[in-house]
Amino acid sequence: MSKDYDPQMHTAEHVLNQSMVRLLGCGRCFSSHLNPGKSKCDYHFARDLTPEEAAGLEKQVNKILAQDLPVREEMIPRRQAEKLVNLSKLPASVGPDEPIRIVRVGDYDICPCIGAHVERTGQVGSFRLVSHGLLEGQEPPVLRLRFRIE
Repeated sequence: MSKDYDPQMHTAEHVLNQSMVRLLGCGRCFSSHLNPGKSKCDYHFARDLTPEEAAGLEKQVNKILAQDLPVREEMIPRRQAEKLVNLSKLPASVGPDEPIRIVRVGDYDICPCIGAHVERTGQVGSFRLVSHGLLEGQEPPVLRLRFRIE
């Protein structure tokens, strides 16, 4: 792996992304910066979150983390992976029969990923949404979420 990944923060990002998809109907983050102290994810989303949505999102992420779901990885051929997950960020040079690393967080989330993760979501800790807001002058609009693990 070319980056240093914080397993707790990286696993929390998976749960956050799937929670954004399920609760707000937006896609996964298109950009993230994950640090052990505080992290951010950027989403294509046309507005800021309401206080109720922010509280609900934080509650949902913590609910999933508390379920102590297993976090597993598997290598599957690209042809099989593209039937399960979005591979648009994958380099075109990856051939149809080359293996793709897929990470599953219980039955809650599945996506291609190269990062390090915890073995179970119960090892992450408590998720706290620190701030959220639209970035000025971005087209399409970008919603930035900042979060930490406590």
